Amino acid sequence: MNNKYSLAIHGGAGTILKSKMSPEQEATYKAVLEESLAKGQKILAKGGNSLDAVEVAVTVLEDSHLFNAGKGAVFTADGKHEMEASIMCGKTLEAGAVAGITTLKNPVTLARKILEDNNYVFLSGNGAEEYGVLHKLETVTNDYFYSDMRYEQWQALKGSDKTALDHTDDRKFGTVGAVALDRHGNIAAATSTGGLTNKKYGRIGDSSVIGSGVYANNDTCAISCTGYGEFFLRGVVAYDISCLMEYGKLSLQQAADKVIMEKQTKLGGEGGIVGVDAKGNIALVFNSEGMYRGMVSESSSPKAFIFNV
Repeated sequence: MNNKYSLAIHGGAGTILKSKMSPEQEATYKAVLEESLAKGQKILAKGGNSLDAVEVAVTVLEDSHLFNAGKGAVFTADGKHEMEASIMCGKTLEAGAVAGITTLKNPVTLARKILEDNNYVFLSGNGAEEYGVLHKLETVTNDYFYSDMRYEQWQALKGSDKTALDHTDDRKFGTVGAVALDRHGNIAAATSTGGLTNKKYGRIGDSSVIGSGVYANNDTCAISCTGYGEFFLRGVVAYDISCLMEYGKLSLQQAADKVIMEKQTKLGGEGGIVGVDAKGNIALVFNSEGMYRGMVSESSSPKAFIFNV
C-alpha cells in the first residue's frame, strides 16, 4: 500500500457563465461538489478501493436535483426520465453499464452491480430494471425525478423536434462523473446522466458506453466524460486518451489536451473530461465556457470549481 490517493469529479460542462449565476447559486453548486469529494475522499483516506469511491461520489451527485443525473434527470419527449450510467475498474478492466433506466434511484449503483457479475457488461430498459429489482436495489416511481426547473425546460421544447443539452437557455452538458486512484494503486471511473431534454427514440449518449464516456486501465488512466454525446461516441474519447498514453507515450494532461482541445474541437464536439493516472496526476480539461468540477488528494484539500478561470 502506498500513501497516494486522488479523486476528481465533474457535474457537467458547457456555457456556464459567472455573469448568469448568483453568488448563492454558485455556493449551492459548490456545496454539493464538495460533499461528493468529501464522501469519496473518506473512503480513499481509510484505504478503501477506488470503485467504492467513484460510486459514492457519483451517487451524491445523482441525489441532487442540481445535476442532470439521477434525481435531476431531464424530461424525455414523452414526459418521462431515462437515465444511463457506467463504471469501470482499472485493475481488472471489468465494467458495468446501464441505459433506459426509469425507476432505479441510483443508476450508477446498478452499473456497479453489473460490473460484479461476470455474465454481463451492458443492460438496458426493462431488463436492466428487472435485474436491479432482483438484486434489491432501491426503486422509485418515475415522478421522483420531477422538478419544476426540468419541467419548464421540457415545456419549452415539447411537441417539437428540438432537444436541449440541459438548460434551454444555455448549452450545458448534464452529466456527472468521478475518477479515483486508491492507496493500493488501482484506478476507477464512473459516469451518469439523464441525457437530453425532449430526447426521442430511446436515444443513448456516451455516458453508458465503455470507451466513449468512461474508461479505466491501471496501465494508463481513468476517464469520465461530459459533452455532446454523439461527438464523444464518434471520438471514442475516453479510450482515445488511454491509447495516446499507452501507444503514444503521452502524459495524461497531454493526451487529454490533444483529444478535447484538438480532436473534439475539430470534430465539433464540446465538453470535457476529468482524469487520473496511476501516479495520482489529475487532469480537468474542457473546451467549453465552464465545467462543474472538483478534486482532492492526499496532499491537497478538496477544491471545487465552476468557471473557466
